[in-house]
Formats: sequence, structure tokens, C-alpha cells
Amino acid sequence: MEELAMVRSAFAERVTKEILEQLLEALVSDGVLNELEKESILEKNPVRADKARSFIDTVRKKGDKACKITIKHLQLKDPFLFSQLCSYSDPSDKKGEVMYHIP
Repeated sequence: MEELAMVRSAFAERVTKEILEQLLEALVSDGVLNELEKESILEKNPVRADKARSFIDTVRKKGDKACKITIKHLQLKDPFLFSQLCSYSDPSDKKGEVMYHIP
């Protein structure tokens, strides 16, 4: 959960609407979120960055497993954003592979 907390601001600034929607769909498919949670994130937040912050906050409340699933989906759906966020989460690790390596 700490990984997502550390990159919350950078994620909110950089994630596109399309990637955010893909992540929400993936987490609904995986059973991490339900349709009501997805709709709440999308409808209650008119600004993209607010949607992204709400998304991170909702996933963090679900626990470590939900966070790991989210990170895995982000790595697959937007490798560039994933690598950028890795540099924010652990500046001593230039590649970001240690903190976010998911087999």
C-alpha cells in the first residue's frame, strides 16, 4: 500500500483518462472493485486528477493484494508511466525494478 501512497500525486498528474478507465475496468474484471465503486470514482470527480486520486485512495483501502494487482495492471497497460512512477517511489533505484518488480 505504501507504494501507491508514495506515487499518488505523480499518478494523478500523469495518468491519462484512457489508462485510468482501462485500470478501472481491469480491476472490476478481477473483482478488486465493483461497478458501483468504478462509477463512483468516475462520476463524483469531474476533474481527471481527482478521479485518479480517488482511484488510488479506493484501491489502498482494499489492502496490499489490491495494490499489487493495480500495480501489475499499470505495468502492463502503461509501461512508460509505470517506469516514471517507479523513479518517484524509490529514487535510489534508477530502474525501479526492486520496489515494483512483479513476476
